[in-house]
Order: sequence, then C-alpha cells, then structure tokens
Amino acid sequence: KAKMSHVKQVGLLAAGCQPWNKDVCAASGDRFAYCATLAIYIYQLDHRYNEFKLRAIMSEHKKTITAISWCPHNPDVFASASADSLVIIWNVAEQKVVAKLDNTKGIPASLSWCWNAGDAVAFVSHRGPLYIWTISGPDSGVTVHREAHSFLSDISLFRWHPKKKGKVVFGHTDGSLSIFQPGSKNQKHILRPESLEGTDEEDPVTALEWDPLSTDYLLVANLHNGIRLVDSETLSCITTFNFPSAAASVQCLAWVSSAPGMFITGDSQVGVLRIWNVSRTTPIDNFKLKKTGFHGLHVLNSPPKKKSCSSQYPTKNHHTSSTSEAVPPPTLTQNQAFSLPPGHAVCCFMDGGVGLYDMGARKWDFLRDLGHVETIFDCKFKPDNPDLLATASFDGTIKVWDINTLTAVYTSPGNEGVIYSLSWAPGDLNCIAGATSRNGGFIWDVPKGKMITRFSEHGKNGIFCIAWSHKDSKRIATCSSDGFCIIRTIDGKVLHKYKHPAAVFGCDWSQNNKDMIATGCEDKNVRVYYLATSSDQPLKVFTGHTAKVFHVRWSPLREGILCSGSDDGTVRIWDYTQDACINVLSGHTAPVRGLMWNPEIPYLLISGSWDYTIRVWDTRDGTCLDTVYDHGADVYGLTCHPSRPFTMASCSRDSTVRLWSLTPLIHPLQINILADRCWDDIIGNTDRAVESGAPPLLCGKVSRDIKQEVEKLTGNPQGKKLRWFSECFSPPGGSKNLWDLVAVIKGQDDSLLPQNYCKGIMHMKHLIRFRMSKAQELTTVKMSKFGGGIGAPSKEERLKEAAEIHLRLGQIQRYCELMVELGEWDKALSVAPGVSMKYWRKLMQR
Repeated sequence: KAKMSHVKQVGLLAAGCQPWNKDVCAASGDRFAYCATLAIYIYQLDHRYNEFKLRAIMSEHKKTITAISWCPHNPDVFASASADSLVIIWNVAEQKVVAKLDNTKGIPASLSWCWNAGDAVAFVSHRGPLYIWTISGPDSGVTVHREAHSFLSDISLFRWHPKKKGKVVFGHTDGSLSIFQPGSKNQKHILRPESLEGTDEEDPVTALEWDPLSTDYLLVANLHNGIRLVDSETLSCITTFNFPSAAASVQCLAWVSSAPGMFITGDSQVGVLRIWNVSRTTPIDNFKLKKTGFHGLHVLNSPPKKKSCSSQYPTKNHHTSSTSEAVPPPTLTQNQAFSLPPGHAVCCFMDGGVGLYDMGARKWDFLRDLGHVETIFDCKFKPDNPDLLATASFDGTIKVWDINTLTAVYTSPGNEGVIYSLSWAPGDLNCIAGATSRNGGFIWDVPKGKMITRFSEHGKNGIFCIAWSHKDSKRIATCSSDGFCIIRTIDGKVLHKYKHPAAVFGCDWSQNNKDMIATGCEDKNVRVYYLATSSDQPLKVFTGHTAKVFHVRWSPLREGILCSGSDDGTVRIWDYTQDACINVLSGHTAPVRGLMWNPEIPYLLISGSWDYTIRVWDTRDGTCLDTVYDHGADVYGLTCHPSRPFTMASCSRDSTVRLWSLTPLIHPLQINILADRCWDDIIGNTDRAVESGAPPLLCGKVSRDIKQEVEKLTGNPQGKKLRWFSECFSPPGGSKNLWDLVAVIKGQDDSLLPQNYCKGIMHMKHLIRFRMSKAQELTTVKMSKFGGGIGAPSKEERLKEAAEIHLRLGQIQRYCELMVELGEWDKALSVAPGVSMKYWRKLMQR
C-alpha cells in the first residue's frame, strides 16, 4: 500500500538543451522534446489553456544523450541513443521504456526511425556501418546495412527518405554526401561544395532534409558554404542560396510542411531565424531571436489551434469598390508576395535556451531561457532574499533564479571549467564565491556581472567546497584535492592551512562558534579545527565511516552536533561535546552527497544520494520518515532558507532544480496554530523538542521572531499571527498575494499594500489603476547603457505591450498614438474610428 508521501514537489527548474550533438530536438503532433545532457524533456500542448506544459522527463541514460528520433507512424513513441552504447525506445503516453538495446558496437552518434519499415530504428557510429534494429516481430534483432559502411569521413547525420523505401542520405564532416537506394548504384562522398573540390579542407554538413514534395530533391547545409538544393538522381546542384552577409553560417534547417517550398534556417553565431522559399536565392525574412547562435530547429506539423477569428463572409478581395469603378490591386514588393508561413518552430540555442516561436505572429509562445545543460552540483538561497536561488554546474556557470517565476535572472560569465560549489556572501553583499575543478576559487559580483577576485593557493587542483563564514564576513574557507583546507581573508591573505592526509571534500563553519570549522576527508575521518589557536592540528578527529567522507554540516539549533555523509551510504551524527557518534542513519544504497538540517525542527535532517533519492530522517531514533524518488539521477545539493524553513531546493545530475514543501511533516503544528493553542504547543526549546517521541516544536529564529511580534500586538492578533505563520510555512509564489487580497477585502487602506502587489492577482477595484501605471512605466523606461539585462525586451516590445494594455482598458486614442510611433499605421487606422471619425480623418491626413 502506497504510504502518504510527506514531501511534496512544488516547483521544477527544467534543464536547457545540450549544445553537443545534432539531433537533440524532435516534435510530433502536439508534443515536442529536447535533450539536456542526461535527460529528455517532453512538452505537450494543454488544449484547455492553449499552452505547452512539461509532460514528462525521461532520464534512463547514464552518459551523454547523442540523438533522439520520433516514430513517424506512432506519435506516442520515440527512440534515443547515448554515449554508453545504448538505444532506448520510450512510450511518452505511458512514460515508460518499451525496449532497450544495450550493446550497439560503437557509440550511436546519430539515429533515426526507418520510414516505411514498421518498427525499425537505424543508428550509426562516426564511420559506420549503419545498423538497423528491428524491435519486434519475427525478424527482430540487429542487422547491418549491406552498403553503408567503410566511409572515409565521419558521419555528422543521416536522413531516411520519407516516401522512397530504403533510400537514405548521409552527411559527412568533410562536406560530402553519401546516398544509397535499393536497385541503384551507391554514391559515396559526392556533392562536396564546389569551393572545396580538390582540397583537404573540412566543411561539415550541419543539416540535411529531403524535400517533402519531391522524391529526389534534398536541402543540404554546410557550416561555411551555406545551403544548396541538390538533386539526388542527377547528382547536381539545382540552387545555391545566398546569405545577406558572408559572416553568416548555418547551423540547422527545417522544411515548413504547411507552406510548400518554404524552409527556415538558424544561424550558428547569432540567433537569427531566416525564412526562405526555394524559388528565391535570398531569404524572404530574417528575425533576430536571441544573441546566441542556434543549435537546433524543428517545425511542429500541426500548429497549436488558436481560436479562429475569421468572419463568416467570404474573404476574397476582388479589389472592386462599392461603386462599379475598378480599383487597381495594391502593388506588392517581391517580399510581401510571400506571406509568412503559419507554424511553430521549436528553437534550441547554444546557451541552452529552448523556445517555441510562432512564425506567423512573430512571437514566442514559450521560451525557457538559460537553463543549465549539465549536472548541477550545488544550490544555495541568498541570505537576505528567500526568493533568489543560486546554482553551480558542470557547464562552468553559476546562475541565479527567481523561484517565484522559475526564471534565470543572472548568469556568471562562464568558461570556468566545472564549478563544484558556491557560497553567498553574508547579508546583502550581493557576491558569490565559487569553487572550480582547475581554475581555483573566485568571487563574482552578481549585479555587476564580473569576477572581482581569484584565489589560486590550491594551484590547478580541484576545489570541492567553498564556504564564506557568515559569522565573520572577512573569512572564506576552501578545501581541495591537494589535501589542504585553507582559510583566507577575502582579499587573499592566508590565515590557516590545515593539512590532511588525503583529499578534502567538504567543510562547514559552526553556526554557534565563529572560530570552529569541520572538514570531511578521503581518509574516512571528520575533523574539527579551532581557528583561535595557532596550532594546525585538529581539536577532534571522528572515526567510524568505512569510506571517504564528503559533506559535513553543523546543526544550526543544537550546540556541538554535526553530521557527515559518506560513500559508505550512511549519514553519521556526531556529538562534539561527548566525542562520540550518537547515531548512524542507514538506508541509502549509494554514496551520500546533499546534507541539510532543518532550521526550525532540531531533529529533522535531509540527505541526498547517488541512489537518486532524497531521504528525510528523524535523528532522535534514526528512522527514515520519507524517501523521495522524483530526481532521475544523483542528488548533489540541498538547501533551504531560514525565513522559509519548510521549502527546500535540491539539485541533481539530471540538470534540474526542484523545490519541495516539507510542511506535511509538521501537520500537528499547523493544527495547533490554526486552533490558536497556547505557545507551548507551538514553540519550544531544543532540549524539549529532541526528547524521544515529543511532538514537533518550532525552535528556530523565524518562529521566535513571529512570537515576539505577535506579543507586541494589541487587540486580536490572530489574523496577523496566521498570516506570518502561513508565509513561513508556504512554498513560494502565492501566500503573500492571498493575504494581500484578504486585507483588501477587509477594507485595509490601499497605501499599505506592498510594492509588488500589482505583479500578482489583483482585486477588481485596482485593476485599471495598476494596469494604467504599468503601461505608463513601459513607455517611459529609459534604456540603460547595456540594455535591460539578460533577455530584456526591446523598446519596440515594451511599447507594443503598453499599447495592448491601453487597448484592453479602452484607451483607444493612446493605443493609436503608440502604434503610429511604432510605424504600424494600419493597426492605428483600423481602430481610430472608435475614438471618433474626426480623429480618424486627422490620422489619415498625417
């Protein structure tokens, strides 16, 4: 019988799309999928709200995913391949593995369903041969393609012909193509771009797609030589397409099936989407969608259905006026003669961004910007702001997220190798210290966006943990594979070098004594050092683990108590005052990484492990209260913010950050607060709370502060008390908004509403006033020297949004004026009569 899960997932930061391999995004019907390094994310259109929602995360692969391919005849099934020689067939609807092939003889660098061949998937390593895996039926098993092998250049990708059975084309890194079809001569390494003929220069094929309307035509893109339409029968080039600038290079392309002869391409250096028609050698239109280059493109066949607004009348325009005089049709420039294709393009970018772009409406339907594309090793909340969470990743960046909106607000410059650990500066200093695999340590000034200090005392050795002292903000500790734990001041003066017999993986400053620090070492021991003496020997050494110790954590509430996690799969609780191990928590089946004490309930400890689980422990008797299986890979970091003690964040090798609510663990407390029971049933001291079998009591700073504030209030404090406790217990995003609305309904003066009230759900009576000021703000914001930061909207976008608000509020004239400013005369004139005929005439004259 499934037991009630105590820990509830309340948020998820999805990973970005990996930039390493070619075929890492795919689409079918109303779903699209993209690959992070180790997980595949599938989004599906929710028809009720007409928006895409994350449907499933598939994370069976243990090594980098190399390709995915959607089954052409079954929209519920797709195949994926990875660098550990594994091909998996997934069923998305049932969210399970249908079949697995685990010895692919070489890494499957590219894979594709065989068109017109039932259940068969083909895959190929860099030089071939092409293998065909028939998944079911009498002929199931793997066969080798008779001709497609012994290539002279690596294969970058291949494509089956959707209509001609058995016809397949390969694109190579030297720029050539190889074409095979049953019953005709094989063509190997042909059709290299003319400028390469007779040279050894490489110019890889970056994209290949068969023309959906012909049996022989094929679009080929080479990174430097651009795009050609070639005929696979006569082996000749039909059209070479020209780019507006010589610097443009193509990374990906896709046919637009809803518009015959149309295709789109994505540039490799900058995020420019170009729209083409085969009848013209230059693009019809170019949109700059992002600063970073494209990585992948896919057009959704059935675009999301928008509510149709077409009238019931025939829309044929015969260009005749109401009098019988004929009016000549308007002349179209050559570009306007092509309307933009309807359809949605799944766009993946080199920085991990993923979006769905509506080409007809020229807007994003969905954009996930700046996701991590690799393992996230650490996550920490900002000390003075529980809404900001920083993450450190294998991809060499630190990102800062707003957890209410689940969007990235800052990202570090990158290129740091692997970042293993991060630590916020205390208070409101707005800096983060980071630890890297080979570039030492650094301090990053977050708002300024630049590195301000580097620490190089460990040389090229990896630093596994960095910890900024929160009791003495001038001190930073690092520990490294060189066996040293080094304490220095922020300007780089070394105060202590503590030598260990082997690599040091973790360190943690005591929360009660500013001069005490604990370390975890490869020699299986936990050590405690006291900085107020000049000795470089530890005060205490705790032995007991049977494998290396990774992280150590002091209890924030119980003096002298610390825990350690180890590769032996256990967590040990040590009592510094008794020199003893007072409990061993067993249950994880792999090394333990993440460790976190709850800042309010003194016996509550949470651990994360390489067994993909998070466990919640009652350290009084060592029982495991709950096990969470949601992460798809190793769990590395756990963190929570003292002012929101029952919301926890975790990060993992599956490249996600997840937010959890621990409130269900303390239901009795919530009931006591709601029932207005006496303080003794809600708040206690640590000794009382850790007695065996005692009900949960709050012992931390937040609850004490609430009690002090409530006791200051006169009259009936119950409303305020409920509000404060609800904000402390609730996950981010929502509870403050709810209480603001309660206050408005109860007649509170509007001047007392917080600044961010207008960002949430508002009371009806405020709607017009606040929307007005929002529109005002959009039209007056001055662009700063660097623009408005990451992904900030352009001036045009801001004015469009403002105009839209004015129109909704019925301020038609303001809308018209903004449209005129944007040069959109047709839109201004079409609604101007709603102001007055006089105003419309004036606009016509202008």
